[in-house]
Amino acid sequence: MSTVPPDELLPSPAELSGELTISALVAEEIRRHRSAIADVLAGRDGRALVVVGPCSIHDPAAALDYACRLAEAARSMSDQLLIVLRAYLEKPRTAVGWKGLLHDPGLDGSEDIAGGLRTGREFLIAAAASGLPLAGEFVEPMLAPYVSDVLSYGAIGARTVAGQSHRELGSSASMPIGFKNGLDGDLSMATAAVLCASRPQRHPAVGDHGAVVVRNAPGNASAHLVLRGARGGPNYDTASVGEAVRQLRAVGCVERVLIDASHGNSGKDHRRQPGVVVDVAGRIARGERAIAGIMLESFLVEGRHDHPAPYGVSVTDACLDLTDTIAVLESLADAVRMSRPVLHW
Repeated sequence: MSTVPPDELLPSPAELSGELTISALVAEEIRRHRSAIADVLAGRDGRALVVVGPCSIHDPAAALDYACRLAEAARSMSDQLLIVLRAYLEKPRTAVGWKGLLHDPGLDGSEDIAGGLRTGREFLIAAAASGLPLAGEFVEPMLAPYVSDVLSYGAIGARTVAGQSHRELGSSASMPIGFKNGLDGDLSMATAAVLCASRPQRHPAVGDHGAVVVRNAPGNASAHLVLRGARGGPNYDTASVGEAVRQLRAVGCVERVLIDASHGNSGKDHRRQPGVVVDVAGRIARGERAIAGIMLESFLVEGRHDHPAPYGVSVTDACLDLTDTIAVLESLADAVRMSRPVLHW
């Protein structure tokens, strides 16, 4: 009979953040980023929101290289696009597989979660120095307190959108949170999640010092819907966006959506992502106001490769390369320039 290893005590979120601190200057910049993203989602800022980067972070050095190059390109489009680095440290799984940097930083099955939390937080602090806002996906709610103070945007994925704990996390988060439609394409679950996250919630949570606490969440006015397509096909067309807005209006939630150019909307073919963005850009240029922006999977080098992968290649979903990504973003910036007054300052 095999022996189950004993439980391992993790540091508390306060202990880890005390060890790996962010400066007051960075904390203020994160606050400004969160406010700017909320303004874009609400239509108070005429830019389009772009959440772009690797499917998941597996090589912090390559991801920082990508972040620095993306930040340089982002500056030239900052009047039209609010570009947020996709800095996802967890990977949701339908069955089994690598669950991301926080869970297995060595990509070797050792599941060194304590090491992963340190590696992940170190990466986020370094990435924040690029000047880009950072986005993360919250897969395991208990791990959110270890990294959330460094993030400016949060995502809840298609596999977890129905979970009560994820909706409660969205209600308590001090950043905008996007909820993706389910794998089957049904919008009702995600719309209900947006509604729940927008309302006050009283729920158990992991506190800063590691104890379970009762949290009084205020509700998140920037909770919103992300259309990511489905097994049956895409849902970024005008009719699908219109139906999403109808459902959101019916429950009194934010009537604007993000379009995920990957996943079901590209048929899981990374080479089709530019076509999705071009279509969306054309509609933005023609004044389709319900689209607040896009999500895009991108890394230094095109495609994917099993671990160990060449430098700059994803080990999870296939990505666009950075050169093609910048070209796609420039076309989106042109569309915004044609259609929307620049309202930020």
